[in-house]
Amino acid sequence: MQLAHQLVDIIEQKQATNIVLLDVHEQTSLATYFILATVDNERQAKAIEDDLLEKLKLQQNLRPLSVDGLDGQGGGWSILDYGDVIVHLLTEEMRRYYRLEELWSKAHVVAKMF
Repeated sequence: MQLAHQLVDIIEQKQATNIVLLDVHEQTSLATYFILATVDNERQAKAIEDDLLEKLKLQQNLRPLSVDGLDGQGGGWSILDYGDVIVHLLTEEMRRYYRLEELWSKAHVVAKMF
């Protein structure tokens, strides 16, 4: 839970919007938490990714298990997998298209920031 909140704080500082922290442990074994956040563009997503990678590596020597969508290769959706917490950074268009909140609608909403 501490890692999830730390990730949310960093994402919020980089001005992502519509941030949702979901507890998905009862719906999937993939992770305990999903963080969904809307970014204005892939450049903002890249800045958030860089900040997450740098701060967590320096503060806790923590690196994601996998990263997908860096350097504009995600088509508007970047994913950072920290094991128990998976971060989804989506452009508004991708967020509307994939509707992840609907897909995980049975998950408990831990935090929601607009």
